[in-house]
Amino acid sequence: MTTLSITPERPVSLWPAAHAADARRPRSQQTKLGASDTVCARRAGYLLHGRPPTDTGEKRKAILGTWLHAGILEAAREEYGWLVERQVEDHTVRGHIDAVQLDSATAARLPKRLRPALPAEETTVEDVKTKSTYQWDNVLRYGASEAELRQVYLYADLLRTEGFAGVRGQRQLARLGPVPVTRIRFRFINRDNGDDHVQEIAYDAERARRARWWVQQVRAAASPEELPRTFQGPGISSICDHCPFRTACWGPLVADRSPQSQLIHDDEERAKVLAEYAEVSEQIKPLREKLKFLRAKLDGSEPGVYGDNVLKWSGGNPTKVDDVEAMVALYRRAGLQVPMVPDAAAMKATLTEVGIPVPTRLDHDRRTAVSINVTVRKQP
Repeated sequence: MTTLSITPERPVSLWPAAHAADARRPRSQQTKLGASDTVCARRAGYLLHGRPPTDTGEKRKAILGTWLHAGILEAAREEYGWLVERQVEDHTVRGHIDAVQLDSATAARLPKRLRPALPAEETTVEDVKTKSTYQWDNVLRYGASEAELRQVYLYADLLRTEGFAGVRGQRQLARLGPVPVTRIRFRFINRDNGDDHVQEIAYDAERARRARWWVQQVRAAASPEELPRTFQGPGISSICDHCPFRTACWGPLVADRSPQSQLIHDDEERAKVLAEYAEVSEQIKPLREKLKFLRAKLDGSEPGVYGDNVLKWSGGNPTKVDDVEAMVALYRRAGLQVPMVPDAAAMKATLTEVGIPVPTRLDHDRRTAVSINVTVRKQP
């Protein structure tokens, strides 16, 4: 019997397998509203009403983040005995808490195998977020976003009111009943260089109540379209750019038109938007001028740490241009005919000198930037 061996021209990509495995994850197949789905009201509405996703998009970065996330939590479980990836839920929402660190009194109620190596001073719910270097400065300056805070407050409130869900693998934890969470922690990981940043806050019952109210409003809507768009749309918000319901929410992309343009329906609305644009432009103008002034003052400053900020410079490097003389020399050494390209600059100069208009043509593949000019309307 002859066995045929087929060798592909290039190694098989692992990304299709990664995408398929990601699609089979329980979290990817979950139909109940999850706490991590509360990033946008309308997106949550699409999920609640069982609408199928309209956009798949590229998920490589998200998958890498998932792998990094899983590796960090597994290390915390093995080394510190943290309770990781634990489910909480009630009849409205479900969540999977990244890590729970129990205080000594609560931990003592569990079998030894479930107790942390070192109990926390206060029972703490922790959420791990992976971020890119591009987002890192915002993380250090502002910490968790409103959507991230809402997500973790839902986790903490579910744990305080319902306890751990009585599902397979956490029956012993469910017997604890409601767990008195008093602290919330965010652990941000820079997925590009491994830097981490920790933000801790005390549990706030009022913020937890507002998170619950947010979910109630989403559930009360008769359709997703009744719910507001939390972000400002594709091309402006990266969350919208990668949303699985982008087309359902904003409609199909139309050439030479932004998705946001559909929000204006008549000239009356157009007039209101123009008035707001003019008002915002006037508010921004002094800030822009001040920024230019401050930038000018910093010109020539050495890079380094000054107070709470780090100063860095980039750019100012020579740009690469075609070295025509070197290319001609290479051609000649190779015995190739040097191409005789028309000298456009010399031809234009000659035509202008003798008074002949320089011919031009429209290049539809290259377009100038689209600018907006808003001026005050002249009164009659």
